[in-house]
Amino acid sequence: HTLQGRYAMTVTTPTWQRRLELDVWAEGRDKTFIRILSPAKEAGIGTLRIKENMWNYLPSVERTIKIPHSMMLQPWMGSDFANDDLVKESSIVYDYTHNILAEEEVDGALVYKIELIPKPEAAVVWGKLIFWIRKEDFVPLREEYYNEKGKLIRALEYSAVKSMSDREIPTIWKMVPLTKEGHQTIIEVVDVEYNQ
Repeated sequence: HTLQGRYAMTVTTPTWQRRLELDVWAEGRDKTFIRILSPAKEAGIGTLRIKENMWNYLPSVERTIKIPHSMMLQPWMGSDFANDDLVKESSIVYDYTHNILAEEEVDGALVYKIELIPKPEAAVVWGKLIFWIRKEDFVPLREEYYNEKGKLIRALEYSAVKSMSDREIPTIWKMVPLTKEGHQTIIEVVDVEYNQ
């Protein structure tokens, strides 16, 4: 399956706020390309991800830089999303063991609460993940990220579920780092087309 989309990302800290506009292309779980459209200072910067490999292209110096594994927890473009989040989709399928902890009700919908524990050989950065996913259509509602000591580090909340292209998806994604007060990043899905 493929995805082509326009996204807006707003990064908020206690002292500043900035908004980036992004074009995103993806094919299957393994290939993603992001081009920054604005602001002007960052326009043209690209991020390419193929499986667990990532590169950034910097037009100002006409250089492509490979992102080493040691940089996977670094912020992507100064946001509360990490480089690792762009690699995440394929990793979640292959690198973790999934267990349904419970079935709960959230906002009137039945939800699976799923625990993801990394496989021993997996080169992942989290100690544990917990996802809340709507039972009827598998729309994600919340994700929690824990370090290896079991401490909750950040939470991702999905909201504003709408019909886009051929499916229902959450169009607002809010990442809150619980270790950094007053910080958050909101990604808004402006427009997206699947399977073009």
